[in-house]
Amino acid sequence: MTTLIDQKNATPNPPSLYEGRKQIYPKLAHGKFRMVKWIVMAATLGVYYLLPWIRWPRGEGIPDQAVLADFAGEKFYFFWFEIWPQELYYLAGLLILGALGLFLVTSLFGRVWCGYTCPQTVWTDLYIWVERAFEGDRAARMRLDAAPWSFNKLWRKLGKHLVWLIIAFWTGGAFILYWHDAPTVAKGWFTGEAPLTAYFFAGVLTITTYFLAGWMREQVCTYMCPWPRIQGALTDENALNVTYRYDRGEPRGPHHKGESWEGRGDCIDCKQCVQVCPMGIDIRDGSQLACIHCALCIDACDDIMKKIGRPTGLIAYDTDFAVAARAAGQKPKYHIFRPRTILYLILMGAIASMVGFGYFNKSTFEVNVLKDRSPPFVRLSSGDIRNGYTLKLVNKASKSRHVLVAIEGLDNASVQIIGVETEADGKIGLDVSAHGVDRFRMLVTRPGGDPVKRSDFTVTVTDTATGESEPSPAVFVEGAP
Repeated sequence: MTTLIDQKNATPNPPSLYEGRKQIYPKLAHGKFRMVKWIVMAATLGVYYLLPWIRWPRGEGIPDQAVLADFAGEKFYFFWFEIWPQELYYLAGLLILGALGLFLVTSLFGRVWCGYTCPQTVWTDLYIWVERAFEGDRAARMRLDAAPWSFNKLWRKLGKHLVWLIIAFWTGGAFILYWHDAPTVAKGWFTGEAPLTAYFFAGVLTITTYFLAGWMREQVCTYMCPWPRIQGALTDENALNVTYRYDRGEPRGPHHKGESWEGRGDCIDCKQCVQVCPMGIDIRDGSQLACIHCALCIDACDDIMKKIGRPTGLIAYDTDFAVAARAAGQKPKYHIFRPRTILYLILMGAIASMVGFGYFNKSTFEVNVLKDRSPPFVRLSSGDIRNGYTLKLVNKASKSRHVLVAIEGLDNASVQIIGVETEADGKIGLDVSAHGVDRFRMLVTRPGGDPVKRSDFTVTVTDTATGESEPSPAVFVEGAP
């Protein structure tokens, strides 16, 4: 039974284990890094939205699209490169190269990917630009949110969200253009003739873009993305990160005009670096998981330093090693070539060499002989044994081929392809379509012999124009094992 003392000592509302989100109102920064971000944003968005519309001649019956993941045709096109399903190891090699490149850039310049080219950063930056166009800069947005609802507030909010949804729709619509012929699917979109999957994935990406870039913003980088956790293992004290140079800035505090700078740091605690930060952090607190290294705090701080007559670079791309060295009165040293960066370069060079050599020396013609499993053989009324096969011919060239089919290593055997006449020398001529996979029904017959014998032989297919020849092993079964 609970006593009166227990009731008085009880905690009615235990503290929450999770802190609620605080709305961030990033202020517009001006400077070289902000200009770089504008350029990168325009370039990356331009590539994303316009790339599917670039035409690239590929031959009859194939979409003339420079970049296309053609699932229906079972191919991936990237300008003059063409990858077939059985060549996905090339795509795996490119992905490994991309990962190693990201590791190398992170070990050299910290989270520069996150600050400039990550899709979440780019679209969030675009959404903030739209928000600023409708609601004003930091102070104006804060006043608008605190003000009671009015016609002025309503139209600004509705206009902002409407533009956000339009951008989100363009984003989802552009995404599906990479998986279908862009003019065809765009034309069929509004007539209901586009594939159902196009509507589904466009809708999914529209919703995710709207909420991730418009509402969640910094929470995606801090809580959803695994990269901030991974990059901690890829950087060290020699990586160039956006850094507050405490050796020069401390002790910080307000500074009035005419006062001496002796015995104090250059930081006047104006908090402009915090106000421009899209993550809402204070770079002066040191390395933080939430920092995306967008460098806007550098622009804000440099602007203040110029106004108060102090050297710029209080916040800059620097290394922990260099800052510590200056704090100790030593000359800083920068080490670009370190064991980890050298290792990344060696691995990237090796993988790029293997992928490039394999791709540029790959065969444009493949032959596969697939044996029937049931029945494994048929004994004819004459006593001969017949085996059935599927002859699969893959022509990766942009022109059709005429090929000859012959078998080797199987004595007294005859070959027949259903629907095709056998030539006098025992070879069979076939026409293989360009950029295609053709399948033929092939029958091989030989006189009956040992009822348990299995014989290996080779099916050779030769291009009559180029002389290119491709063999494929096969097995002939004459009885149950």
